[in-house]
Amino acid sequence: MRLFDRLLSVPAVELEIELRGLAEVPWSDFLLNPRRLRGSDFLMRWSQGVWSEHRIVEAVNATGEFLAIQYGPSSTAPEDTREMELYFERLEAAGLGGLKRPDLLIFDAASKPEVDKILKDIGGEKELPFFREADLKPLLSAAILAIECENSLWKCQKMPSYGKKLRPMKRLAGRPGLPKSAVLPTIIIKEEDRPGIRQWQENALIPLHIWHAFYDRAYGISLDKAETLIKEGLIEPKTQHYQAPGGANTTKQTYGIYYQYAYKVAIATTEPQAVADSLEDKNGHILPYVRFKGGTMELAGEALSVLQEASRTRKMGD
Repeated sequence: MRLFDRLLSVPAVELEIELRGLAEVPWSDFLLNPRRLRGSDFLMRWSQGVWSEHRIVEAVNATGEFLAIQYGPSSTAPEDTREMELYFERLEAAGLGGLKRPDLLIFDAASKPEVDKILKDIGGEKELPFFREADLKPLLSAAILAIECENSLWKCQKMPSYGKKLRPMKRLAGRPGLPKSAVLPTIIIKEEDRPGIRQWQENALIPLHIWHAFYDRAYGISLDKAETLIKEGLIEPKTQHYQAPGGANTTKQTYGIYYQYAYKVAIATTEPQAVADSLEDKNGHILPYVRFKGGTMELAGEALSVLQEASRTRKMGD
């Protein structure tokens, strides 16, 4: 599967909206030079991912203590869908389509002049994926933490199992958990991503955390802790079916780590607006979709402590 299709894949059965009584969905045949987007879900999910990452970056930078920049190929991609496709084609043409890098890098605020100079010299954040990491050592050596971002279109506090305590479960041999049917915030890790992010952390010598943003808050966990939970059988794998813009269907194993094992990353202070938007193809066909605009998040004290500890550890290593 091409990089563009893989990164825009969305769960085929994780439906938050069910439409009944519709014999035809006219925009389901939308043609995107020449890939077909099966409905607005792809654009909505992509827009949500971009929006949530921006809110996280703003929350980190607003502390005045730390600086976050977008680093991974998907994070630095253009927001315009056609430009985004060309961007990934350029990555593949450069032989860099298989890159596995975390979405964000975080630095001490004192490193900002150094980071700004490095980014200016290479042409900005959007050019980062086109440089091999061997050429980015000055940037990586200044980073204190790497973040892999995930997002979901849910309000945590309204999820049916939010606030419930983990309890002994028979299927987990008496260890803590919740019923399989429980609906609550979880931090998602794809099995196919695990080897790549583990290898990146080992090579870069930078601790990597996964931050999962929801509509109203975000939770995080270190990769090391997530790996321990998985290996100890406290978190079970699930089979999830994904569909790509090109129509390809794939089956992936994922792990949903209960938020009870995580730390709070951020809390929404102002809600975003849901804005109607549309995209027009070369034949004049309109694809409507909804995107988020505005809204702010404030970094939680737990996340601030994680960053401060990462900073202290990095300085001790130097």
